[in-house]
Order: sequence, then C-alpha cells, then structure tokens
Amino acid sequence: MSERRAAPTVGQVVLGRRLQELRETAGLGREEAARVLRVAPATVRRMETAEVALKIPYLQVLLTAYGLPDEEIAAFVRLAQEANRPGWWQRYHDVLPDWFSLYVSLEGAARLLRCYEPHFVPGLLQTEAYARAVLEAGTIGAAGPRAVDRHVALRMERQRLLERPDPPHLWVIMDETALCRPVGGDGAVMREQFDKLLEYAARDRITLQVAEFASGPHPGTCAPFTLFRFAEPELPDMVCAEYLTGALYLDSRREISTHLEVLDHMTARAASVRRTEKLLREYRDRF
Repeated sequence: MSERRAAPTVGQVVLGRRLQELRETAGLGREEAARVLRVAPATVRRMETAEVALKIPYLQVLLTAYGLPDEEIAAFVRLAQEANRPGWWQRYHDVLPDWFSLYVSLEGAARLLRCYEPHFVPGLLQTEAYARAVLEAGTIGAAGPRAVDRHVALRMERQRLLERPDPPHLWVIMDETALCRPVGGDGAVMREQFDKLLEYAARDRITLQVAEFASGPHPGTCAPFTLFRFAEPELPDMVCAEYLTGALYLDSRREISTHLEVLDHMTARAASVRRTEKLLREYRDRF
C-alpha cells in the first residue's frame, strides 16, 4: 500500500488530477487501473486525489498502460520526483495539523489569495507580538509555551512569501471587528500591528479593505475563508473554509462561483483602499 503523507504538495495535487485525466482519456476505470498495478482501487484513488505520495514505479506502469510515449512518461516522472519533495512547512509537523498543512502548501503556490477575516488580522499580516498574543489566548496557549513558540515561528515563516521578488497578490477583506478588538496586554501591540498594516497597504501586490460596521451585514458574514488561484492551468481555483477544529477544501464549480460572487459583493461594499488606510490610522490613534 502507498505511504501516506501528512499533506500533499500543490505539485502532487496537480499531477494527481492529471493522472486521473489520463486514465479517463484511456477509457479505464479505477478498478481496471488497479488491476494493472495489482493493488486495490483505493490506492489508485488516493494517488489521484493526492492523499499519498506519487510512487514512481506505479506511475511508470500506469502511464505506460494509459498509452503515453516514453518521453512524456519521463517528463511526468521528473515532475513527480520534484512534487514529492517535502515542503518547508513539514519541519513544523509537530504542531501543524494535517488540514492546515494543505493550506500552507496552497498558500505558497498561489498567484492570488483573496481572504475574508471576521475576527483578527490575517496570519500573513500579523506582527510577531500580535500573533503570540492571539495564539496564547486560544487553544494553542493551553498546550504550553513551547507550542506557542513553534506556532509563532511557523506564522513568521509563512510571511516570507510576501517578501519574494515576485510575491502573490494578497487581497484581504477584514471585518471592522478585527480593528477594534484589543490584542495584547497594552496598546503597544495594537499600535505596532496598525503600523505594520499601513506598511503592507502601501505595497503594490497587497490590497486591504475593511468591511465597516456602518455598511451593515454582508453575504460573507460567517467564518473566515480564503480563495486560492494558481498559475498552473491544471489546478482550478480552490477555497478553504475554516471552522473551529479544521477546514473544508472546496473546488467544485458551484462552490467556487458562490464564493467568488460573495467576495465581489463584499469588495464592492467594503471601504475603499484609501478609506481603509484612513480607518487604520484612526484606530491606531485610539490605542
């Protein structure tokens, strides 16, 4: 049986989908592909859905059965070897739940991230002091100082993607609640966080908007969610919708269409970029 991984890399997700497409083009069901490998059909399913690493010997047998020429098989195998390399986040496997491992993988590969955050400043934009205070106040804080330290280190490491020469476009809508909820023992933590947000707001590839209380309820008033868009044409948009102990990863056309419609509606009703910067300065002065 194929070995399970904590979470797939985006490369594994892309190649898994491609593997399924090749099987279907060849006119084979999963049961038939499984007979070729002499394994259970569930093994083929797990490869196609990136629940397991892509075993090279299995790939070579399957791709031959699917009728690919030798040069295309060799190219696919090279991509699979690259995709199977552990992501940097796996260094934090001791504190990183499986559901969030996939989030970090998608986050690092996306060209556009559109996020709605109803409660706090999004993790990618948090200062270290703000992140520590939020983590200490939650369930992670109950696990002790070492767990908090590891989670803070992970959060700071994630932010390195914004410092790349060609970073993704991060488009965030924060509920006004995130601005007025005090985090930390005194106003210094919040003032530093507002300064950081103003710095991020000035960047070309970061768009910040605030959903103001005065604008009333909006269709996204619920839990936080993120829409990922990728450069790879094989990988469709995906949405991560969070709940208390995990997340749902959605990629059906209906789900993506609904979330895009909600995001567009929220964007139109939220404060403009200039108005948002004004709000950030006003809230900073209150602390």
